[in-house]
Amino acid sequence: MPSLFDPIRVGAISTANRIVMAPLTRNRADAGQVPSALAATYYAQRADAGLIVSEATQISAVGQGYFGTPGIFNAAQVAGWRRVTDAVHAKGGKIVCQLWHVGRISHVSLQPDGGAPVSSTARRANTKTYTAKGFEEVSTPRALRLDEIPGIVAEYRHAARLSIEAGFDGVEIHDANGYLLEQFLRDSVNDRTDAYGGARENRVRFPLEVVAAVVGEIGADRTGIRISPVTPANDAGQDSNAQGLFEYFIERLAPFQLAFVHVIEGATGGPRDIVPFDYEALRRRFKEGNPQGAWIVNNAYTRDMAIDAVDQGRADLVAFGKPFISNPDLVARLRLDAPLAPLNPATLYGGGAAGYTDYPTLAEQSRTAAGG
Repeated sequence: MPSLFDPIRVGAISTANRIVMAPLTRNRADAGQVPSALAATYYAQRADAGLIVSEATQISAVGQGYFGTPGIFNAAQVAGWRRVTDAVHAKGGKIVCQLWHVGRISHVSLQPDGGAPVSSTARRANTKTYTAKGFEEVSTPRALRLDEIPGIVAEYRHAARLSIEAGFDGVEIHDANGYLLEQFLRDSVNDRTDAYGGARENRVRFPLEVVAAVVGEIGADRTGIRISPVTPANDAGQDSNAQGLFEYFIERLAPFQLAFVHVIEGATGGPRDIVPFDYEALRRRFKEGNPQGAWIVNNAYTRDMAIDAVDQGRADLVAFGKPFISNPDLVARLRLDAPLAPLNPATLYGGGAAGYTDYPTLAEQSRTAAGG
C-alpha cells in the first residue's frame, strides 16, 4: 500500500507526497482584495506540502465576508496571485485556489454599497464575522432571486478561468463550513420553495451547476470540491438527513470525474465525533463512480492517524490546517516524527510578518540553538 510520504497523481496534478496544506484564512490581503507580497513568502515556505489549497478566495465583491481576504475576480488580484503561484512553483510545490462565496456570513460594511449579503434564505446566521472594526455580528441577508443564480454560477466560472491565468494548478470549490453553497445544500438553512429548495434533488442543484460550470471552463482534472457534512460552523444546523443528502450529492458528483473531494470529518476545528456519520460509505460511493479521483480527509489528524488512514486505504491524502501555520516545514517534521511548534493565536488573523512568515523551520531552530 502507498504511504503518506509517497507521490500521487491528483487529476492533472502530480504531487511529491500525500500531505495537503488545508485552506487557512489569515486576513492579510492588501487593498482591493489583492494578495500581498508577503503571501508569496508565506506559501513558498510551505511548498513542501504535496498540495497547497489556498486560503478561501472570493469569486466576487459580493462573495466577501471577512475583512482582509483576497479575491480572484479582477486583473490586479490575478497579478497578486501570480506572485504566489510563481513562488510556490519555484520551490517545486503545487497549489490550487479555493473558490469562495460566503453567502450570508458577511456584514454590510464588507458588501458593495453597503448592501445586504445574499443567501438561500433571508434568515440571519447566529454568528460573527471579522470586519475592519474587529469581530461583529453578521448582517441579515436577502434570499437570492431565481434570475440571480445564473450570474453567480458565471462568477464561479470566471474565477476558475482567472485562477488558471494566475498560475494555479487547479481549483477547489468551497462547498463547506456553512458558506453559500452549503446554505443551499442543508435543509436546516435552505427554506426555499422554488426549484432550488425543498427536496434534496433541488438543494443540490445550485452546487452541481457550479461544478458543471467550473469543469466546463478548466477541466475536471483540475477541479476539486470541499464538503463538511456535519460541521455546525457558521450556524449551519444539521441537515435532517445528512448521510442521505451527502451520499446522494457524491453520486451526482461522480459523472463529473473530479480530481478530488476534500471532506471535513466532524466539526471544523473541533470534535471529530460531533454526530454519527459514515464517512467510509461516502468514500466508497465516490470511488465507485470515480475510481481515479482522490479522497482527501481533514480535521485534527495526528501523524499516526494520517499514516494509518493512507496505509489502510481510507484516504488518498490527508490535509493539515493549523499545524502548517507554525510549522512551515511540517512535511519534514512529520517524516522525522519531530516535535511540532505551537502557534500564537494572537497573530492568526490580520497583521504582518509576525505569526505569518517568521515561524522557524527545524533547521533554523538548530542553527539558532548552535549560535549560528
